[in-house]
Amino acid sequence: MNPTRRTLLKTGAALIVSFSLKGQGPTAQAAPELDSFIAVHPDGKVTVFTSHVDPGTGIRMVYAQITAEEMGIPVDRITVIDGDTGIVPNHGGTGGSSGVPRGGADIRQAAATARKALLDLGAKKLSAPADSLTLEGGIVRPNGGGTGVSVSELIGGKRFDLKVDPKAPQRKPATYTVVGKPILRTDVPRKSTGRFAYVHDHKIPGMLHARVIRPTAIGAKPEAVDEASIRAIPDARVVRLGDFLAVVAKDEWAAVRAARELKVTWSEGRAMTPSANLAAEIARTKPEREQEVVKKGDAPAALAGAKTLKATYYWPFQSHASLGPSCSVADVKDSGVSVWSSTQDVFGVRGLVARTLNIQPAKVRVVYMDGSGSYGSNGAYDAAADAALISKAVGAPVRLQWSRQDELVWDPKGPAHMLEVTGALDKDGRILAWDSSAIGPAGPQWTGSALSPVAAGLATAAPQGQGVPVIQNLDPPYAIPNLRVTGKQLKDTPIRLSNLRAPGKIATVFAVESFMDELAASVASDPIAFRKQGLTDPRALAVIDKAAAMLGWKPRPSPAPKQTGPKMTGRGMAYMRYKHAENYVAMAMEVEVEKATGKIRVTRITCAHDCGLIINPDGLRNQVEGNILQTLSRTLHEEVLSDGKRITSVDWVSYPLLRFPDAPKLEVALINQPELPSHGAGEAACAPVAAAVANAVFDATGIRLRDVPFTAAKVKLKLSA
Repeated sequence: MNPTRRTLLKTGAALIVSFSLKGQGPTAQAAPELDSFIAVHPDGKVTVFTSHVDPGTGIRMVYAQITAEEMGIPVDRITVIDGDTGIVPNHGGTGGSSGVPRGGADIRQAAATARKALLDLGAKKLSAPADSLTLEGGIVRPNGGGTGVSVSELIGGKRFDLKVDPKAPQRKPATYTVVGKPILRTDVPRKSTGRFAYVHDHKIPGMLHARVIRPTAIGAKPEAVDEASIRAIPDARVVRLGDFLAVVAKDEWAAVRAARELKVTWSEGRAMTPSANLAAEIARTKPEREQEVVKKGDAPAALAGAKTLKATYYWPFQSHASLGPSCSVADVKDSGVSVWSSTQDVFGVRGLVARTLNIQPAKVRVVYMDGSGSYGSNGAYDAAADAALISKAVGAPVRLQWSRQDELVWDPKGPAHMLEVTGALDKDGRILAWDSSAIGPAGPQWTGSALSPVAAGLATAAPQGQGVPVIQNLDPPYAIPNLRVTGKQLKDTPIRLSNLRAPGKIATVFAVESFMDELAASVASDPIAFRKQGLTDPRALAVIDKAAAMLGWKPRPSPAPKQTGPKMTGRGMAYMRYKHAENYVAMAMEVEVEKATGKIRVTRITCAHDCGLIINPDGLRNQVEGNILQTLSRTLHEEVLSDGKRITSVDWVSYPLLRFPDAPKLEVALINQPELPSHGAGEAACAPVAAAVANAVFDATGIRLRDVPFTAAKVKLKLSA
């Protein structure tokens, strides 16, 4: 479905006026148009428009619930249109768990403005004061009951012609009847039965199928192309635009065959450090820039006069590894460009395509369609640019899909980090001083704006940010009188970087919470008791106590007493407040470690999660569980492998994922705070996972894992030592 304003006007008799916010939401611009967010149709149904998309998170239902609650409209009468630059307001892309606190907040205020306007219209219609009326079930009526008037009679098919009122009163949480309910998503039945249309399924009459031809190594360029090598494949042809190389055909299998059989001579690529040597290379490389980002007291002086503990932790490059490869459809015409994409940022892709084709953004329409998940900025941006370039070159609509190898080799990666921590305790066993550093490439230029057409085809290194690596959550949440945190930027990397779910914070929390366990073990303290002595925030203490109680935690130091038998079992925990400003998450888990093989099996996880007001507990629980399982996969299995010339992790054998038989028993406690703001839950539960696994393995075996992923081979080597 590709609705236009004219179609909506004809079918719903509602005029939708788009606008752009330069910042994030109504707070960034005083007076956005209410009609850009909400339309009431003649039958009383409501359409909500938003640039924040639903990449499988269930945010459409959350937005419907927010609107239903504020407007007094039944949730089954509300439709959400997300991510179509032709008809939605630009109030930000989807990322950083901003869907609820930003996108949802904008929609809530627009809906509150609409309710206020409807009550004012009802007051005129019923000749009664607005404050004597209520709006429930799509009807404005007196508070005490009686004859009312429907919203369709008041505004159906007409414009509100108002600005969003930042002071329009919102409903009080105590009165909520829709928000907080586990209303099931409407897309799941179709997705579960194969009837849902993903971007991969989109078709246009006359559409061609395309594949980009990838080089043999990062940075290599085509020197010679033998177009005759695919002459036997019907209707297949080569598209070359400078260093950008692709094939097109009338059907997909022909395009796949042409991509495999086209003979190309490539130049030498850019040298890269083999993955086996990468941690050591980072450790000995002099940083390009160093910046002190957190300082309290005098950590160096305090550490100089104390007995210290030091540790170094490593997080590898990782792929997004979406289960379905990236795909996009583009139709480039003189009259305008249409692109269908699973991007998290439709307006960002609109700008990318406009720059790629050297046209004005107003001539480009990007329509969001569900893909197979993104977890940050995966290949969706590139696929959109690829498809647009090829469509323009061949003068026809083009469907461009990556292969599995394309996805794992050429998607922009989550960056590698080295994390160094030094700490000391006072005579009472409390933390006296802490000094930690993050070493790695600077924050990535991860959005579509950073990609050039050549980068879209060859995925060479994009410009790096000017700051230091991610250091959020590298300063512990515990009471420490002397604290210093620094970021150390490496010059560059041949691997193009991108934000990957909970960017950087899994690594920083892995280091902080592992080191907390190491400090606790150094004084034979129970890991939870050791943490709690440095916390006073009741919400922090509540999630820790809840996760521990769910696991049946018995206080004692780690590691556990030495165990006989083929398997060793242990328990571990980790806690953090995401970015020190958002969700509170505590996680406890039990593991088994096979002595003979070194294989780790996480058997049980308990998680307590506090993100403020909960909109939809069913959707939230799904989010938290997905966070945990995906990060468990990243912790135990995932690493981008390279041999010094090319990336060699190209399939599910060389880049393995957590499999269904290894999924643990997972128990999640959601702590609702209805009077507090909502925080997005798309990332936070990722952050404690790796540390909790490492701490549980230490409890089971007495060995400390500081190098992700925790493969069986690594564990076996440590056990044998």
